[in-house]
Amino acid sequence: MEQERTIEIRHEPETHRGFEPEIQERPHGNCCCPSPQEQDQLYRRLDEYIDSLAGQEGVLIRVLHHAQNLFGHLAREVQIHIARRLSLSLAEVYGVVSFYHYFTTEPKAKYTVEVCMGTACYVKGAANIIAEVEKELGIKVGQMTKDQKFGLQVSRCIGACGLAPVMVIGEDIHGRLKPEMVADILKQYN
Repeated sequence: MEQERTIEIRHEPETHRGFEPEIQERPHGNCCCPSPQEQDQLYRRLDEYIDSLAGQEGVLIRVLHHAQNLFGHLAREVQIHIARRLSLSLAEVYGVVSFYHYFTTEPKAKYTVEVCMGTACYVKGAANIIAEVEKELGIKVGQMTKDQKFGLQVSRCIGACGLAPVMVIGEDIHGRLKPEMVADILKQYN
C-alpha cells in the first residue's frame, strides 16, 4: 500500500514582498573588484541611467544590460540596488537575470578561450589542446585566471570541422592546432 505524501507550499505574506537584506559592505580589495571610489562612481552612473528612464514602463531589462556593461556582471549587490531603485522585489530582478542567458552573476574573463570538443576536433586531438591551454594559463576548464584576463571553456561544436582541432578566442578562430602552437596564440592577447 502506497503512503500518501503531503506537500506544503508556503507563500510569504504580501507585506514581505519588498524586504531585502541590508548589504553591510560592498566587496573590494582585489583585482576583480573596483575600489570603493570606483564602485561608487559605477553606482552613480547606474543611478543616472535609471533616472533617465523615469516614467517609462518595462525598463528592467534595459537597466540590467546597462548595469552589466558597467560592472561586468550582475552581482547580488547590484541586483538589490536595481530592485530598490525600480521598486521591485529581488526575486523579480533575479528571475529576469536567471532567465536570460546573456546575463551573468559571475565575473567574466576579458578573453574566453573556447576549445571545440565536437567529433572532428576530438578525433584530431582537442584534448591535447585543452591540456596545453590549462598548462599555459594555470587553470582548468570552467576557471578564469586570477587577473581575469583568460577563461577556459569547452564547446560541443563550433561548426568549423574542416579546421579541426579548433580554438576560439573572442571572435578569432584558430584552427588546425597543435599543442606547441598554443603559447604563441595566447601571447597575441597580452
